[in-house]
Amino acid sequence: MTHHEGDLRAPEGARFAIIASRWNPRITDALVAGARKTFADHGVPDESIDVVRVPGAWEIPLAASRLAAAGAHRAIVALGCVVRGDTRHYEHVADRCADGLMRISLDYGVPVANGVLAVDDLVDAENRAGGSHGNKGEECALVAIEMASLTEKLR
Repeated sequence: MTHHEGDLRAPEGARFAIIASRWNPRITDALVAGARKTFADHGVPDESIDVVRVPGAWEIPLAASRLAAAGAHRAIVALGCVVRGDTRHYEHVADRCADGLMRISLDYGVPVANGVLAVDDLVDAENRAGGSHGNKGEECALVAIEMASLTEKLR
């Protein structure tokens, strides 16, 4: 039986993209900083990372689709923060963003790590952006590196 698994060494020359919303900047900036630090800690040079900022989570899938179609990145990290409010807007944005990111990953064969937080309040967001629950930006960068390694092995 053959066993395939990625590791935390990025393929040589691999480029990565971080797409982050500007909405809730205190949270998203912490997520981006976590992702960038994790890439650096795992040997990915800063010049191999492209950071794309978009207005909000709704716009992340379009930017991810353009990057995936261009084919220059081995994996994409999507970062944002959608906070539950009094209307269904929360569900529309968070769910459609997640659906779009999955579709992009499957359609283009490019791993997309979904770090778009869908939280009840800003305390939840802070806990996931460097607080008691870690930093989802860091976790997504690790996923991106591992999936880039695995997809390289599965070619």
